[in-house]
Amino acid sequence: MRIWFKVFKENRLLRDTVIENTQNETRTHKIFQALEEVCYQFDLGKPIWLDATVSEFKRHAKARFTQDHFVEEIPFDYLEIHVIEED
Repeated sequence: MRIWFKVFKENRLLRDTVIENTQNETRTHKIFQALEEVCYQFDLGKPIWLDATVSEFKRHAKARFTQDHFVEEIPFDYLEIHVIEED
């Protein structure tokens, strides 16, 4: 599984990375592990999965985490997660 993470501010891409997870685990575990890894790389707190975020992710394999999803202040508008390749 490959997941693309992108950080945007004022409709400009500030930073991005692709996390690849080839472990033999469930899709959910792979996504949570990749999110944890990117939060470490980008020095961010872990975002909270709101019901609307989960629903959007299930429909489109893509979701956005805005300030509402983080406990601390973030220096960008949103973090986008996008599954670009499934196992």
